[in-house]
Amino acid sequence: MSLMPVKPIKVLVVDDSAVVRKSLARILSSDPEIEVTGTAPDPFAARDMIAARRPDVVSLDIEMPRMDGLTFLRKLMRHYPLPVVILSSLTPRGSDLAMEALQAGAVAVLNKPRAAFSASGILEDYVHTIKAAARADVRKHKLETPASEKPKALSRTTNQVLAIGASTGGTTALENILKAMPPNLPGTVVTQHMPEMITASFARRLARETGLDVREARNGDSVVPGRVLIAPGGKHLLLGRSGARYVAVVKDGPRVNHHKPSVDVLFKSVARSAGSNALGVILTGMGNDGAQGLLQMKEAGAWTIAQDEASCVVFGMPKVAIELGAAREVLPLDRIPSRLLDLFQR
Repeated sequence: MSLMPVKPIKVLVVDDSAVVRKSLARILSSDPEIEVTGTAPDPFAARDMIAARRPDVVSLDIEMPRMDGLTFLRKLMRHYPLPVVILSSLTPRGSDLAMEALQAGAVAVLNKPRAAFSASGILEDYVHTIKAAARADVRKHKLETPASEKPKALSRTTNQVLAIGASTGGTTALENILKAMPPNLPGTVVTQHMPEMITASFARRLARETGLDVREARNGDSVVPGRVLIAPGGKHLLLGRSGARYVAVVKDGPRVNHHKPSVDVLFKSVARSAGSNALGVILTGMGNDGAQGLLQMKEAGAWTIAQDEASCVVFGMPKVAIELGAAREVLPLDRIPSRLLDLFQR
């Protein structure tokens, strides 16, 4: 009995540069699981193609004529939501726009490679991300925890560390969790899959929205109550010790599970350095990054939590962690903050 053929992922490429459109179409078409259903020079042409060809994923530049990509994205998510991957030149201004795009509903942002698309690592990321985006449920993007007052200061924070890993859909999930945390939450280290240039903007936004001390991690930063350190794009973040102090270790190195920063790299270091004094949370995201690290945290005595399928934009990373037996608990996003608060007080 023959198996039914798998339908290819239909992708629409939107970019004002004809050279870029041709290059991206060629790259995507080289993968047998992807079909480029069309290319468009601006959002107006893209709008008509989306209605006619119903792509599964849209690859979108931000800075374009007639209508910018961010405005188009917001209209698209309001009237015809579907997975959108932002591919843009991430200058400092562009990184802020890219951060706005993630908040508006884009499932991922990638840096547009220079030199006629010769950066093989970025191109591998591009194809991988397009495939991941096709599995994203963008209807869950705006899922938020119930509004509530900021919790009062915790009575116990000494020597505790909170480690969080996330990918697709994680920017919103992480913001929801941190908004519910008290000002003296345990020192927190976060790996969110993001390219260079965006993580600083992401940290600034989280600081503004949560009122916490959120910053892009630098090598040697102290991991102390009230501080949240975000792994910088293009680098790995690890937890180290200096005497009785926890410190951030930021370093280069090969990609792990296709990612740099990698959640596995962070979680494994937390298992080594903090052991049972840590709590680990793995959130929405495509792939398996973080599952092995979360298991090591659990085996070292840490309490570990995975986000449940119903509240994930992409149930990939948590699913693998759950199947591996790495999660002590599986919870919907809106229950994770209160559970963390209970655990911190123990």
